[in-house]
Amino acid sequence: MTTALHINAEIDDSALVDGFRNGDEASLEALHRRWGPLVYAHARRSTGDAREAEDIMQLVFFAAWRGRAGFTPERGTLPGWLLGITRRKIADALAARTRRTELVDAAAAQLLLTVTDEAVRPEAVLDRVLLTDELSRLPNHQRQVLNLAFYDDLTQTQIAELTGWPLGTVKSHARRGMHRLASRLQPDTGRERAAR
Repeated sequence: MTTALHINAEIDDSALVDGFRNGDEASLEALHRRWGPLVYAHARRSTGDAREAEDIMQLVFFAAWRGRAGFTPERGTLPGWLLGITRRKIADALAARTRRTELVDAAAAQLLLTVTDEAVRPEAVLDRVLLTDELSRLPNHQRQVLNLAFYDDLTQTQIAELTGWPLGTVKSHARRGMHRLASRLQPDTGRERAAR
């Protein structure tokens, strides 16, 4: 009788995997119920934070759903595949945590340097650190144009002369860089940035 139950569980698992791979949302829900606790436990153990583990679990199942075509049963089990995604999401979360700590440390260091200036608010220092961080993530040409414009106070014509680029190219780099900065510095995208 135990063998019959084991065979039925394998059939159920096989049907569940097939449904998941074919885009059946009910199968995704069943997979989430069945293997969500495993993913959560692994994330909780690795991060030490229940809320972060919950976020990671949701990211794992979202990534699995989006990448379900990449799962091939011949190469391994679905729980093993989910744990592989979990490990990557944990690494991303821990890197984001480290990055947040570095930003806070940089803001604190900057604040200590400017503590004698009464006009400097802690929020302004943090904004400057965040802006510097986001500028560093821009493509090289966009970053170069914006640095010359903001920090060296050069006009676009002066930047074109300095770099040897056509004025239209400088304007294009400035516009694209500003657009990227604006989209990344929106208040509602902070959580997405931290999750990457």
